[in-house]
Amino acid sequence: MLIHGFGGSHEAWVPVLDGLVAEARTHAVDLPGHAASIDYPDAGPPKTAVAAVLDAMTRRGVERFHLAGHSLGGAVATLIALSAPQRVLSLTLLAPGGFGPEINFRLLKRFASAREPTEMKHVLEGMFGFRRAIPDSVVEHVLGIRAKRGQVELLQRFADGMTRDGRQGVIPRASLATLAMPVRVLWGKQDNVLPAHSADNLPDNCAVTLLAETGHMLIDEAPDAVIGMLRAQIGAVSSAAP
Repeated sequence: MLIHGFGGSHEAWVPVLDGLVAEARTHAVDLPGHAASIDYPDAGPPKTAVAAVLDAMTRRGVERFHLAGHSLGGAVATLIALSAPQRVLSLTLLAPGGFGPEINFRLLKRFASAREPTEMKHVLEGMFGFRRAIPDSVVEHVLGIRAKRGQVELLQRFADGMTRDGRQGVIPRASLATLAMPVRVLWGKQDNVLPAHSADNLPDNCAVTLLAETGHMLIDEAPDAVIGMLRAQIGAVSSAAP
């Protein structure tokens, strides 16, 4: 199960899907309030997203699954693993939200409000590594989502609710230490949305990899690294199975 970040959709995972098809059957959803799930009831609170993802997998007949999430999706994935650990075979987190109080709330609010290609590209320049090109496909993806009536206004509301006094809520390290499944965290050293030092002092059960010259948009900037980590997670669980 692949969970996208704030302002995205299931299509955010397209750059890595071809590298996973030989390893596992993949599922991706639109989080409540995003894209095809824009009208999902009570969208916004993390608990709604957690319930929505678990319900989606139940309806698809999948009881246990590998779980990966990016940014906001990483926070949701972590909360799923904490609330239903018996269902999660492995947890892969790409620059996850909720791992430290610091968050570039001003950039996220600009991202939520952007409506035009040039404006969006300027915003995305603050989300990518300093020397990374901004693919037109990413600009088209995030703007395509905003074509739905009410999407921009909903994203603005979500952005306003993400922080309190410019800081985000933090998932306790003690809670992360209880996770028994393999947990891997991937972060770009040039992340200007959620700083890479948010991964400092994680419990020993969380394996952390930092990527040089890489920003927040890991799926687009470093698809091979993401594919490699997801394959390793699948392989580790498969080799440990009786």
